[in-house]
Amino acid sequence: MKTSTKLTLAVAALLSFNAARAQAQNTCTANPCSLNDTVKVTVTTVLRLTLSQSATTLTAPNEAAYDAGFQLDNGPTATVKANRSWTLKVSANAATWTATGGAQASKAASDLQWATSSGGTYTGLSTTPATFLTGATGTAGTNQNVFYKTLWSYANDTPGNYSLVVVYTLSAP
Repeated sequence: MKTSTKLTLAVAALLSFNAARAQAQNTCTANPCSLNDTVKVTVTTVLRLTLSQSATTLTAPNEAAYDAGFQLDNGPTATVKANRSWTLKVSANAATWTATGGAQASKAASDLQWATSSGGTYTGLSTTPATFLTGATGTAGTNQNVFYKTLWSYANDTPGNYSLVVVYTLSAP
């Protein structure tokens, strides 16, 4: 490459660099002098779900629970933080409980029911998510206690160990 071509390219690069620097600056020479600064930010969705515990030990059914057909227990407390409207759904990860130690292997997920108040209407779990709680706006921390009602049957619920994973899913519509 010739020396004159190199010099021409170097001068062109220097001029374009200075032009870019000049465009990036905001200068005022009048008296009084006022300049504007446009501030920009992209706000992303913030969703946070916290459960007060990762496992709930249900009360073992006794004769009274079998006679009543159910046992009531407190579940975790769900806490939602969000900067927009949101929905919290609840579901079971399987259609039946996991059974070991002689327990009946076909106890339906719907035998575990949930409610948002201890005296409220209980809904049986299924693998299809059901709306547990919603918020029309953002929240710095909405807390909701979970209440469980486990259905028990002399004929169907044999001694052994039963477990079921309950899934809580927070989403922004």
